[in-house]
Amino acid sequence: MSEYNKMAKGNFVSSGFAKVINLPFQPDFVEIINSTAAGTPANHGVPFAFWDANMGQGTAVEERFNGTPVLTTDYVTSNGISTFSAGLSMQFGAKQGHNLGAITDFDISKANPAVVTTVGNHGLQTGDVIVFQNLKQTATTGMQQIAGIPFMITRTGATTFTINWNTNQSNYTAFNTATSTSNAGTYMKVLYPFLYFPGVAFISALTLGATTTVSTTAQHQMQVGQEVGFRIPTVWGTSQLNELPNSLIPGSPVYGYVVSVTNAQNFVVNITSSSYTAFNSNQTFASYPGEFFPQVVAVGDVNSGGVQISSGSVLYPSPQYSFASLNDSSTINGPAIVGSYVNNTSQGFIIGAGAGVNDSSSVLVGASGNIIFWRAFLHDMNVQTTTTFP
Repeated sequence: MSEYNKMAKGNFVSSGFAKVINLPFQPDFVEIINSTAAGTPANHGVPFAFWDANMGQGTAVEERFNGTPVLTTDYVTSNGISTFSAGLSMQFGAKQGHNLGAITDFDISKANPAVVTTVGNHGLQTGDVIVFQNLKQTATTGMQQIAGIPFMITRTGATTFTINWNTNQSNYTAFNTATSTSNAGTYMKVLYPFLYFPGVAFISALTLGATTTVSTTAQHQMQVGQEVGFRIPTVWGTSQLNELPNSLIPGSPVYGYVVSVTNAQNFVVNITSSSYTAFNSNQTFASYPGEFFPQVVAVGDVNSGGVQISSGSVLYPSPQYSFASLNDSSTINGPAIVGSYVNNTSQGFIIGAGAGVNDSSSVLVGASGNIIFWRAFLHDMNVQTTTTFP
């Protein structure tokens, strides 16, 4: 039967790390072809792999080359292929910190950008988003000022990464979970940080001038032409950028337009801010109770937007958003007005970097630069018999 079957296919260049594929459905069968590995047979290469939902999440059957090289088979038990469906709110991974999860302890340095060093492999990749909690080194010192902010991390090693914040300022004290008050301090990965986008971006720095350059703590997902508004508490300095109040037209918000996008965490708006108060991220430790963070948000006329609709414009591809780099990703939504929000309650599947049980050096998603082709299916019938899987 095929009345309600769903099928999709695509390709990508592997980064060597897990790859998220957004689809308008959650597949129950996935197959991948690594044309690079198939074209150049070498030890540990995985040219073909398959996954069925009945095998369990995070598994896969792979065909791989041995040292001869001769093609043989293997089974992936974790970090294989899995499906996902983002919820209606941010969902978090396991807490990491003192005697929690894979991370025993971590510290945050006084640096610009701040460097986080973990005891144990953090398992994060560039583009992942995390949130810190309870960063008290003592009762009156630490980095609690940045607790609760979503940060995109930049991976610098298996036990190190950086966040886009200047902690090398007078009001910050270097933080370490092992020596902090009551071994405090945790962080969690945000599993689905972009349920709506552009969403709300937290500001880490502002460069004032004839235009205004905005630096954000996580991916801003803005596009050129987007209309934006600012929400900056007075203690952060540059409150003149705020949407309200408007001294010229009371009740009418003051907006700016994105004139260029530098990268995933920096963009420029057309607001002349030369005479504005300098941005101040050197907040005091004592100010964190009830603290409000500076934000920039996209504004628009409807609540499902992305690409401009005008005479002659195409309806697809769907709206684009910036993720971990300048390479944009498509949503499964239709078009709408620039400056609005796209509903991205996303679903699909993930190709992980798991290895076979017989070859720990084989990588399911392939090596960086490998070209991967994939096909995904959702069948309208699933007939099962009693079966024991590896």
